[in-house]
Amino acid sequence: MQPTCLPNTNNSRPNPTSKLKKNPMGANPFTFLALLHLLLFHSVIAVIPAAANIGTAEPFIGVNIGTDLTDLLPPADLATFLKAQQIKHVRLYDADPGILSALAGAGVSVAVGVPNNQLLALGSSPATADAWVARHVLPFHPATPISAVAVGDEVPAALPSALPLLLPALRSLSAALAAANLSSIPVSTPLPFSVVLDPFPPSQAYFNQTLANSFFLPLLRFLADTASPLMLNLYPYYAFVQSRGAVPLDNALFKPLSPSLEEIDPNTLLHYTNVLDAMVDAAYVSMRNLNFTGVPVLITETGWPHNGSRRDEPYATANYASTYTSNLIRHMLDRRGTPLRPEATPSVYIYELFDEDLRPGPLSEAHWGLFYGNGTPAYLLNVAGAGGFLANDTTNRTYCVAAEEADRRSLQAALDWACGPGRANCSEIQPGESCYQPNDVRSHASYAFDSYYQMQGKAAGSCFFQGVAMITTTDPSHGKCIFPGSKQRSATGAGTNKAESSKAVVSPTSRLGKGRLYEHIVPMILNSILLVVCVSI
Repeated sequence: MQPTCLPNTNNSRPNPTSKLKKNPMGANPFTFLALLHLLLFHSVIAVIPAAANIGTAEPFIGVNIGTDLTDLLPPADLATFLKAQQIKHVRLYDADPGILSALAGAGVSVAVGVPNNQLLALGSSPATADAWVARHVLPFHPATPISAVAVGDEVPAALPSALPLLLPALRSLSAALAAANLSSIPVSTPLPFSVVLDPFPPSQAYFNQTLANSFFLPLLRFLADTASPLMLNLYPYYAFVQSRGAVPLDNALFKPLSPSLEEIDPNTLLHYTNVLDAMVDAAYVSMRNLNFTGVPVLITETGWPHNGSRRDEPYATANYASTYTSNLIRHMLDRRGTPLRPEATPSVYIYELFDEDLRPGPLSEAHWGLFYGNGTPAYLLNVAGAGGFLANDTTNRTYCVAAEEADRRSLQAALDWACGPGRANCSEIQPGESCYQPNDVRSHASYAFDSYYQMQGKAAGSCFFQGVAMITTTDPSHGKCIFPGSKQRSATGAGTNKAESSKAVVSPTSRLGKGRLYEHIVPMILNSILLVVCVSI
């Protein structure tokens, strides 16, 4: 059965007040026997070699800050707000000097943007690029660390006439930064997902062929030469609503599915538990088809609207927005990578910090933020593993550990399942890692159980393991071994495997057109059925 290709629609935002909607190129799910995944999993996870420059920096979760709203906080108050919410990475759609000045010394890294209407000048004159760097980077960096320069916004969709100017602008700005001894600041351009065609299964994805030689080859060569990422705006929300039922809602929301509803790439037998991972892998395959395997993906936008027209946008609700964003944060902080590249977890900017009530278009356009413009939460997040990120930790912390009366054989079977079909993150209990000692089944099982429990959002029944696990409110962390359910992790969660339940607010807004989406993916499963098999062996 061949996947269906959904209509391709462009969605971009060339300036703060205009934005075109993008369409996912759709797809059809493939399902296989769940047991086949169990047997073949280890033979297929290394289909593509690791990118050389992936992993040189810890993956992070940041937020986009749009300014198309009535009551945007003054820059000084915005800086205070970001610090209170423990947000360490933000992306601006321009290089607002007031915000950049206010963030000096705040410990917030900023990706600054070049609006589409500046491409002509920057692409035509290297001197203009020198002046741009002198005006928008040098006065602020490093007091306000500039982490990247995003040139244009979804240019192929939003302003295709400017596409010939995009690469010259990238090169000119990169050269200007290098001349200022700032070559470590990457320069790239956020692209809509619509540039990836036939995205599911990911193994058959490819870039729009009409742009392959004229745009993508030189772009990827530039990114590889300058150690810059491929920036993509990825919106499972649009993949779902525009798929005409081909993309399951639970896959778009990172929710587990039953084995019969799993989505599997028939060419690699890789199982996909969410739409976003499939989109990222489709991008990696598209780059590989052009012989580039060392360019990392940076997700410059993703999110879910919390409000919309009840008739035309029934899935734009606070409940779905909370589910998507909460699961996204947990998924990224777990640092699992993607099925194709488990070693490479992309960094991501959530769209967005504040509702932009001045944005035109459908009702949902004004409701993508985590907060309203005055800083009031738009809805609560239920996040396991966010540490202080997005603050407001009000959920009681619980952990899942081995039951005291459990026998060794049953614990071993449950441990094997948790680290295998259950897909718990068991990296910290490997030899030499922080939770390897004490080296016994009970200790290792407790860590694996808690990883699975937190990964499932502490859902009912996720701490059972055929009766060999129990829930506790006592933090089982010890020494340098921090359990996934522990509160002690960095503000961004980068570089750790601790987890916790936190509640944070989120609010609406939207930007360029929320990307070209596509995808559907598979759940986490092989659940209690396979566990029963393991325990009975």
